[in-house]
Amino acid sequence: MAHTPDRLRERRQERRAELRRRRRRLGALTAAALLALVAGVVAGAGGPAGDGPGSAGEDAGDGPAPKTLPTGGRRIFPDNRVVAFYGAPQDEALGVLGIGSPASVARKLARQARPYATDERPILPAFELIAVVAAAAPGEGDLYRTRQDGAVISRYLEAARKADAILLLDIQPGRADFLTEAKALGRWLREPDVGLALDPEWRMGPGEIPGQTIGSVDAGEVNAVSAYLSDLVGREGLPEKLLAVHRFTEDMVERPEALEKPAGVALTLNADGFGTKAQKLAKYEDLVPRHFRAGFKLFYTEDTGLMTPREVLALTPQPDLVIYE
Repeated sequence: MAHTPDRLRERRQERRAELRRRRRRLGALTAAALLALVAGVVAGAGGPAGDGPGSAGEDAGDGPAPKTLPTGGRRIFPDNRVVAFYGAPQDEALGVLGIGSPASVARKLARQARPYATDERPILPAFELIAVVAAAAPGEGDLYRTRQDGAVISRYLEAARKADAILLLDIQPGRADFLTEAKALGRWLREPDVGLALDPEWRMGPGEIPGQTIGSVDAGEVNAVSAYLSDLVGREGLPEKLLAVHRFTEDMVERPEALEKPAGVALTLNADGFGTKAQKLAKYEDLVPRHFRAGFKLFYTEDTGLMTPREVLALTPQPDLVIYE
């Protein structure tokens, strides 16, 4: 896609603004990582098998009922529109999901999501919990990431279930890779109401440090994650899994034309990034190819003039996924 000099200049300014914001936010991420380490998170997010709500293996007897999504059915799109809150409880700066108790957040999400419902597409609410947190310090294995405590994930899954919502586990992998971190979350991904979100801006290469570099991921790594989820869906008899991939620059997902859409996985490219309405519309146009499911992210604090649900639904195509941070 060709761009005018003015648009290229605007893109560079947007990228610098995004990087400044990411550096500020890294302070909150680092605080979250430190709190997690104090809680003993370095042991990993997997936890012992069978521990916590809804553990795999609960179905017993002959011919168990098919596993469905919280609102019924086994297909996410186009049967539903997902509206999500993003964040983590360690710091309010990480996003709206961490502001207040999970129960209070669920009530606020229900109010925010209501205008997005239509006769054709009911709302499937979602909690997007940062399950792997990028960090400014090397940490275990010099990977610049910390895994969320399993008790935190279980608490948000329980709250999501009470709200008939799904839980999206967001990965900010640092110098680790997405597939390794996804497999470490396998205990929860075996559940019918748990999906995954990838944050390539925090996917660092060798020698790179979160907050100093905007990361990226190759399509091959995303395909490995989607294949893993597809295999889980097939083996465990699960309903469709949502796999959201955040993107606020064109090169954040390298070789997007090579992205695959395996059975049982609702691969969705989400137009991330804050700004004015005009800037956000331009990113949505540029970053979400029409043959993919589309996501759109809004920022309560950083957006200049928060777009209304009516304005979001006026986008072409209408977003399948709407996320608030």
